Amino acid sequence: MSESDSTTVNTTMSAQTPPAQTPPDWGRGRYERTATQLLPAAQTVVDAAGVGPGERVLDIGCGTGNAALIAARLGARVTGVDPAERLLDVARGLAREDGLDVSFRSGDAASLPVPDDSFDAVLSNFAVIFAADANAAVAEMVRVLAPAGRIVFSSWLRHGAVGQLSAVAPDLIRRALDAPPPPRPFAWHDEDALRTLFAAHDMTVTVAQHDLVFTAESPEAYLEAERHSHPLAVAGFEVLERLGQAEQAHKQLLQILTDGNEDTGAFRSTSRYLTVTAVGR
Repeated sequence: MSESDSTTVNTTMSAQTPPAQTPPDWGRGRYERTATQLLPAAQTVVDAAGVGPGERVLDIGCGTGNAALIAARLGARVTGVDPAERLLDVARGLAREDGLDVSFRSGDAASLPVPDDSFDAVLSNFAVIFAADANAAVAEMVRVLAPAGRIVFSSWLRHGAVGQLSAVAPDLIRRALDAPPPPRPFAWHDEDALRTLFAAHDMTVTVAQHDLVFTAESPEAYLEAERHSHPLAVAGFEVLERLGQAEQAHKQLLQILTDGNEDTGAFRSTSRYLTVTAVGR
């Protein structure tokens, strides 16, 4: 799933309410499965930030704690922030199991519950890209960043069968609701747009491209697992089921995965993403 999916699910929750007023509930479903799939990217984000012992690290949209726990194992002093209380509880449990001292707090990217200038590295693994207001989210990241600190986050590029599925799914739900297209989200994958966004805070941006592979026993198995575990897919299919269009949508999405499958004996889809690093000039 990609950042555009959050707008779709917002719309499905209430056709009468603007998307920004109805954020998705990431505590639904079993995000733990998704977190496992995204773990290699979390490692890439931490590596790109060059996190070291004793550094103060903030993980925005930490979910079950992927990047936060990796940074803590490196000896950093880590705080994770996420709006989903259930996921924070999972993260706290994983930290206890590993004997790691990590502070996990409830909060939103546009209103971080931490002081100014308090972190050497601000990280986010496929999370800040879901912020309803990109300008507010970036302003908050800059506010909490200490002088000479760095911001590093990951953002999806449209690529592969999974990427195509994420592009099509929102339109299926919108058409089912006969709803107008939502406002176009900020292009977190566009280098020029990112440079302009951070230049307003006197920061420069560099990007690097990476691959992330999704696998399953079959296209059918992948879609079935997504349908019943990914928070946005759970919410979206509830709407489609209510409208009697779930199975039709399921077939269309399955065809996308089948056509784009990279492994004839199972399922494999290579997605591409950016790591974005922003530092002061």
